[in-house]
Amino acid sequence: MIARKSYILLLALSIFLIACQDLDKTEKPDNLIPEEKMVDVLTELSLVHAAKNYNKFKLEQTGIKPDRFVFEKYDIDSLQFEQSSNYYSDQYVIYERIYDSVRGRIKVLKSNYDSLREVEIKREDSLKRLQKDSLQMMDSIMAIPRLRDSVQRSRLKLKDASKSKKVIRDSLIAPVSMEEDRN
Repeated sequence: MIARKSYILLLALSIFLIACQDLDKTEKPDNLIPEEKMVDVLTELSLVHAAKNYNKFKLEQTGIKPDRFVFEKYDIDSLQFEQSSNYYSDQYVIYERIYDSVRGRIKVLKSNYDSLREVEIKREDSLKRLQKDSLQMMDSIMAIPRLRDSVQRSRLKLKDASKSKKVIRDSLIAPVSMEEDRN
């Protein structure tokens, strides 16, 4: 019984070791996308896919194919991207460095977006506050009848005064009432 368990364990171990020995490493493709460009491409793809998930209908309306758009922007094709991605995935240290760079760039972009959004919100709030304050000021002026009447009377006096000065300028002889004011 013990010999049988040992035999099964030895068989399982040898199968495991043989299976692990046959891992093929991906060869470096001739048209390998450089590491920095790969970071750019992956960052763009992440942003485009996030936009696609956010508003798929609008993206479909424009007729833009997200992956194709990014590939054309960086002058690569899907096969070149796939081969480069497979190669970098076998190179763990490089692959991790690429994805750390992508994460870092996305964090910076998010931070910039958040700060711009915060400024926009503050601006909108201050405009709303100013509009509300001006409306309250007009309401308070109109709510006080005496003040409203005095404002209207002042306007009428200004209009009458401007008319009487015009009359004086237009006439050759000043009216008697104006001569009395001068004395």
